[in-house]
Amino acid sequence: MALLFHETVRKINSRDYSETQVSAWAGLAPDPAKWRVRQSSRLTFVEEERGIIRGFAELEDKGHVGALYVHAEHQGRGIASALLQRLEEEAIARGADYLWTEASITAKPFFAKHGFEVIVAQEVEYQGAMFRNYRMRKKI
Repeated sequence: MALLFHETVRKINSRDYSETQVSAWAGLAPDPAKWRVRQSSRLTFVEEERGIIRGFAELEDKGHVGALYVHAEHQGRGIASALLQRLEEEAIARGADYLWTEASITAKPFFAKHGFEVIVAQEVEYQGAMFRNYRMRKKI
């Protein structure tokens, strides 16, 4: 997952964010230790084929979509939609009324297509860089 995240931010999100922002977001190299710690507090769904992770999505408390990434080489195949559907099913089972996320500029159209509405555009600081993203939610 660390490698998928790193490569996807570098190849896909670089369309909408500067090199400084991408470097702050993705880091200099994949960091598996960071991802192991991260996964200890989230429910993660993984889509893989023949042992290759093609995408993953995280659900946190109260319907928060913590992450949804599909590798650059596997985008446009319905993987993200299937992962989001799985998150929604799990959130409903847990009693959530909404799914919500902080969508990147890149991900905003995907979430909008799936019924999420922008609550607020925001500027957030991460690793010393400023980012525009969108707090979005969907009634489930």
